[in-house]
Amino acid sequence: MRVSAYVANSGAGIVQVYDTRLERKVGAVAVGRGPTGVGANPDGDAVYVANGRSDTVSVINTGNRLVTATLPVRHRPFAAMPTRDGRYVLVANFSSDSVSILSYPACHLIATVRVGPLPHSIATLPDRRAYVSDNGGGTVTVLDTHGQPVRDIPVGDFPSGITSSRSGNRVYVSNTGSGTVSVIDTRSDTVVATLPGGQAPLGIAVSPDGRRLYVVDSARNCLLIIDAVTRRVIGHVPVGVQPEGVAVTPDGRRVWVTNEQSDTVSVIDPLAQRVRATLPTAHEPEGIAITPR
Repeated sequence: MRVSAYVANSGAGIVQVYDTRLERKVGAVAVGRGPTGVGANPDGDAVYVANGRSDTVSVINTGNRLVTATLPVRHRPFAAMPTRDGRYVLVANFSSDSVSILSYPACHLIATVRVGPLPHSIATLPDRRAYVSDNGGGTVTVLDTHGQPVRDIPVGDFPSGITSSRSGNRVYVSNTGSGTVSVIDTRSDTVVATLPGGQAPLGIAVSPDGRRLYVVDSARNCLLIIDAVTRRVIGHVPVGVQPEGVAVTPDGRRVWVTNEQSDTVSVIDPLAQRVRATLPTAHEPEGIAITPR
């Protein structure tokens, strides 16, 4: 199975598929209206798409690139993220202040739990805990291994993008309104550092080795490269207009960024700190996920 990038185009109702090795489009899948967030199953056999204007989640089989299920959730889902074991999918319902928990591969709704106001994105840990950025509350809600909210962690203003290290010992949150990135220690569930994030950070990803953070600054149209050890910005790469989502290939050699107002995706070499390719997308690309294999 080739490693593929799945890009949700919120203005077109389709998810486009790209071969990350060849750096070209290889297919497209029709989903619901207003697709935004995308999450890839750890086994690479499925991708989940939050359809914000249909109040549904589409399940895409990555083998034949067909939608195998369309599941109703709450109002305006923004993100769909599988747990690390692939057994469940967590959906951030932006306009209903809740997270829906779906089973996989049975594909049915198990529960819906309340979180903070305007949940935006979700990061999951190896032990099945999850962290939800509450865009309207300036907090991150922690869900325990059973999917129940157990605490809220104060972060910056308008937290949006969120990601976790492979080990699960750190969670990183983009605070769009504060221009910062909060670093959460998942053992104590406290913020242990605040990093510079540009003017309006949105999407965020961490390298496979956990040493670098990649943050898109939507106000300055660039990708920030942050050393997670020294906690300093070590580079920035100009991309398209209003970058939204960011994802890293499993080998860490490429970073992909969606540019919502340019209708493009930028493919970046993070070591050389340059754009290798700019590929066309459909209208308003937002979320992106890269399969692990």
